[in-house]
Amino acid sequence: MIYCVEDDSAIRDLMIYTLKASGYEAKGFESDVLFWEAMKEELPELIILDVMLPGEDGLTILNKLKANPISVDVPVIMATAKDSEYDKVIGLDSGADDYLAKPFGMMEMISRIKAVLRRSGNKKPAIITVGDITLDEVKHTVTADKRDVVLTLKEYELLKLFMENPGKVFTRDNILSTVWGMDYIGESRTVDVHIGTLRTKLEEFGDMIQTVRGVGYKMDGAYKDGGK
Repeated sequence: MIYCVEDDSAIRDLMIYTLKASGYEAKGFESDVLFWEAMKEELPELIILDVMLPGEDGLTILNKLKANPISVDVPVIMATAKDSEYDKVIGLDSGADDYLAKPFGMMEMISRIKAVLRRSGNKKPAIITVGDITLDEVKHTVTADKRDVVLTLKEYELLKLFMENPGKVFTRDNILSTVWGMDYIGESRTVDVHIGTLRTKLEEFGDMIQTVRGVGYKMDGAYKDGGK
């Protein structure tokens, strides 16, 4: 899935049409609000991000993506004004993988997407093990003592956050902003409910997710990383 964040509907529609015609799944968003809503549901394979947007601009969105451990590895191509060298430099320095100078041709867009995906595909995804729990980022699966554990997207991302940071204590606000989105507005009870269902699904290993009274939660266990 490729996400296109572009406020010009004509350009956005052409991008989506070209991507689908080239064999990609694609979704378009005219603003940061709609984009962040989609990010809560599904992580894309790549993001094409316009710099000039209503609401949050593209560089602000890029910085948030790269500051979040859930989305930090998602490749981003910035769409910049043809004469704006500043935007190109800032975008690349902030973690963008490439840029498209407007106005750009659709075939150039496809070519750059293919090149970025080839480069990002060389990164070896992690197989993370904490105690008897293993999380496989390639297959997007979790096993506990070799038993398959079926999780929702948010439960999976919550467990991944803990497993990547064993022993680290996360406040409810930390978890909300990381797993549900940087600007998520909701009750901290949401975290408690998901922690409860995650513990239940992990069965005897659920106790590895510990409550730190007055602070939040942490995961106990010896950290092993079999993929990096």
